[in-house]
Amino acid sequence: MSERQGQILGAGGALLGLGLGLCLGLAALSPAAAAPSSVVLSCAVAYLPQRSTWVREVRIDWDHKAVRRLRIDGVEPHGFSLLPDGVMTALDNERIQIDLRTRQWQSDFRGHATGQGRCENAPG
Repeated sequence: MSERQGQILGAGGALLGLGLGLCLGLAALSPAAAAPSSVVLSCAVAYLPQRSTWVREVRIDWDHKAVRRLRIDGVEPHGFSLLPDGVMTALDNERIQIDLRTRQWQSDFRGHATGQGRCENAPG
């Protein structure tokens, strides 16, 4: 994380700062940007054992202090956690982890099915 990004983050915790730094990196913002911003990812996820592929849209919104909103396919989960390399959340019975550094999606449906895929920046 650049010194300027650290200044933008203020006194937030290291975990929050790292998560926000990853979002800033994905959006390829200039270090001076502090206005509310967002990144949109398109994730092609292969689900097993069904052998079906679904394209999932992930939108992460933040301001100069923190990640403010996470939406998956337009649905805002009740909550989310920032991980050192990404975010973790759940929608319905699907537990989802998105690694923002490697742009990987991993999910599971309580042991009944799994999903893995790759994410790319999408027009937002």
